[in-house]
Amino acid sequence: MKRVLDAYRSGFTPGYTPITRRDAGDNDTAIGLGVLVLRKGETVQTRPTGETAWLLMQGSVRVDIAGVGHELARASLFDESASCVHVAAGTDVNLIALSDAELTVYDCANTRSFAPRTFRPSDVPNEHRGRGQVRNRSLRFVRTIFDGRNSPPEVELVLGEVVTLPGGWSSYPPHHHAQPEIYHYRFTAPQGYGHAELGEDVFKVRQNDTICIPAGLDHAQCAAPGYGMYYSWVIRHLPNNPYTVPEFTAEHAWTMAPSAEFWWPRGVDDER
Repeated sequence: MKRVLDAYRSGFTPGYTPITRRDAGDNDTAIGLGVLVLRKGETVQTRPTGETAWLLMQGSVRVDIAGVGHELARASLFDESASCVHVAAGTDVNLIALSDAELTVYDCANTRSFAPRTFRPSDVPNEHRGRGQVRNRSLRFVRTIFDGRNSPPEVELVLGEVVTLPGGWSSYPPHHHAQPEIYHYRFTAPQGYGHAELGEDVFKVRQNDTICIPAGLDHAQCAAPGYGMYYSWVIRHLPNNPYTVPEFTAEHAWTMAPSAEFWWPRGVDDER
């Protein structure tokens, strides 16, 4: 599989568009990712065959699960935290678009049972990670929707979001982990872009791009000045090796200290 999937820079058509398939022979993440675009009033009924999460990107939807309805709404990826529904395989889900809406969909082959879950912005902290470090050059907003801390042991996916500030860095210092991961990108303007590091390779990423991150490979990101960069991130726990925290690359880990000393030109301060 290509590491950078860039076929959808012009946008997604109505309906479901798969970007990765969990069972594709060349998909070493074994995670499925797609985009569901709904028109107002449209209904989708589904019973997924694997663990699945729907993350609302924009619009408003009603989600009926086992006779219980949940209304979710989102106007801005950048200014609002996440709204998400997460279910086990075999769960009947009914999605109704209350307005034009777009959702990203994540799935894996896990068939273990767990209770359906709904997350709203009040459930997902908008963590200001990196504040005070290296003159805030890696300050970003991290929204961990669900991971091992708030998931039952039957859950296999970990899902979250990152908002990278214009001209700033995220997923920094470079880090790695034994579990595979996927990033899916959006920008504050359609011409926005950023750079994604995968080991020693650097890729230019644009609106609606996706990168597949192999297990154990260092990865860090930066956004071009003037453009906010959003990405969702999804990780799959491995058997007997669940994801907990990343391992930061030792040579750059010193930048995480708020008191870290580094060169800065005299008389130059942050300016608007």
